[in-house]
Amino acid sequence: MNTLKFKTNIKCAGCVAKVTPHLNQVEGIEGNWQIDFYNPNKLLTVETDKVSTSQIKEAVQKAGFTIEQV
Repeated sequence: MNTLKFKTNIKCAGCVAKVTPHLNQVEGIEGNWQIDFYNPNKLLTVETDKVSTSQIKEAVQKAGFTIEQV
């Protein structure tokens, strides 16, 4: 399984609630992601073998957040 990391502006539980449906709709993620609020970059970590970085970026951007791969 690959671990992908992204810098985001997802910074609170409300933000997570907003982005969750978008990320969980991406086939191949299925809840294998988490946000590190304690990291200054608000790191999104995704574990997957099937999803491209562009699919993850698109899902997060659809939810209204910024994202860039680290």
